Amino acid sequence: MPNPYSASLLLAGLLCLAQGTAAEFPALTQGGAPAAAAPFDMQFYIDKEIKGGNKRIIVPPGRYRVAPRDRQHLLLQGLKDIQIIADRVEMICTETTRAITITRCTNISVRGLTIDYDPLPYTQGRITAISADKQVYDVELFDGYAAAETVRNFKYEVFRPDTRTLRCEDRSISNIEIVDARHLRLTSPGRHDGNPEQVGDLIVIGSEYAPHGSIPHAVECSRNVNVRLEDVALFASNCFGFLEYDCDGSVYARCRIDRRSPEDDPVKRASPRLRSLDADAYHSKHAIKGPSYLECTARFMGDDCINICGDYHMIMSSQGKELRVLAKGNMNIQPGDPVELVLYTGERLPDAKAVSVQPAGVILESERAFLAQQNLDAGLKSGRGLGKAFTVTLDREVAIPRGGVLCSANRIGNGFAVRNCNFGFNRSRGILIKASHGEITSNRMEGCWMSAILVSPEYWWLEAGSSSDLKITGNTIANCGGEPICIEAVGGNGDIAPAGAHRNIVIADNTVTGCAMPAILVTSTAELHIGSNTLDRWISSQRIPGEMRRAGLTELKPVVEINCTK
Repeated sequence: MPNPYSASLLLAGLLCLAQGTAAEFPALTQGGAPAAAAPFDMQFYIDKEIKGGNKRIIVPPGRYRVAPRDRQHLLLQGLKDIQIIADRVEMICTETTRAITITRCTNISVRGLTIDYDPLPYTQGRITAISADKQVYDVELFDGYAAAETVRNFKYEVFRPDTRTLRCEDRSISNIEIVDARHLRLTSPGRHDGNPEQVGDLIVIGSEYAPHGSIPHAVECSRNVNVRLEDVALFASNCFGFLEYDCDGSVYARCRIDRRSPEDDPVKRASPRLRSLDADAYHSKHAIKGPSYLECTARFMGDDCINICGDYHMIMSSQGKELRVLAKGNMNIQPGDPVELVLYTGERLPDAKAVSVQPAGVILESERAFLAQQNLDAGLKSGRGLGKAFTVTLDREVAIPRGGVLCSANRIGNGFAVRNCNFGFNRSRGILIKASHGEITSNRMEGCWMSAILVSPEYWWLEAGSSSDLKITGNTIANCGGEPICIEAVGGNGDIAPAGAHRNIVIADNTVTGCAMPAILVTSTAELHIGSNTLDRWISSQRIPGEMRRAGLTELKPVVEINCTK
């Protein structure tokens, strides 16, 4: 196979490596057109080093434009005991598709890489007019961002021009009209009260340039063991930043997600970037040993900073030891797994063990009708995400009516750590946990639109599970929108779960300032331990959280406990 990248480009990088400096390459153009030099084929370079038997691969420093193959700019597959050193290396992804896929690898690490996109997976502009009924918005796009025809209806956000922070919650878009290359007309139905948009506000909305096809997320890790990402910086993504699933013992050390400053931006723009990623920063699903996020940063994303979870599968009936179950996506309960069992009311039963898991056909029409009545995401509600049925045999008899859920307690991210991280200024939660035997320690969260720390299973998404043996200590929370620290569990029927959904939760030595009461809201927890916490500088708010309304409570206090035991 001929070497497809410029020999002079590689030589420049190697010389800079020897001299300890970063290579300078031709500047990117404002509209995202390729620079004059041939792009660096990072895939070819790494594959060649691996084929040569090199276990410690040093990528020459420099800023490189990288073209995707099969919708991925870099694929690391089936590797073992490999280090990739990419200090002072910047990979500019030239299409809005996956930056890196790491799959079925063991004991590998990637260090020092910076990832950005040109063109970006979003475009940015200013509201120039608003209709009298506040349903239609005229938008002028800024120079330096993608043209109107690239816009897709994904993650539309409105920012204040003075603070450059979110003006309001997410708005849904029912229609996008392309007026010309730099102008859009957006229809956003529904109520726009509270903090409504104003003429002059800034907007961000998804954009796509992927002529060879697109797959989501910037860095996707799957079925790996002991993968370490260290000092990796990420400035954009078409969806999640770092997504992992079916992994074991991942470590993310000093990884950084943020919107890029204009001084550092390789593209000249009429207005600095408002957003980093289009969705979650760090998302872990089905981990055997949960991930460790150590001294990481995540700011200005379109969704959560961290989400660690598994999947619930829906119980349709039980008879003795046998359950008829609709699997969410792929059935991931395996014989021998401990199984978490939760009734439709939210009550958590003692865990059981799966003895066998056998296919049992597809969803029945009566089951589809039941799902249509539930408080679920549209894809699950329709049955599309719950189409395959299984018979799960347990090691003991149970009585679980239709609507209960179960999950593998080995595949929800237990043993995780979130430590010394800096999160905030995002449209959703800071740290969202659905795992056990973990710690949330010494983190700083500022400006999260919703709760800074939320520990809760989510029936809406069928995201598992309940949490036990969890320490929330030494965190600093400022100016967040939802309950700063919230531990909750709600059944499929909408009721607050009784005590025992969560177990042995410690909340101590945290500092909360500039937030609404209650600072700490806990439901459905046995063995709750709330220690010394500093809670002050309340903002005025008359909003009663939904959990309190369900329990008939109207008095806002710094700490509220519902269905809890010590």
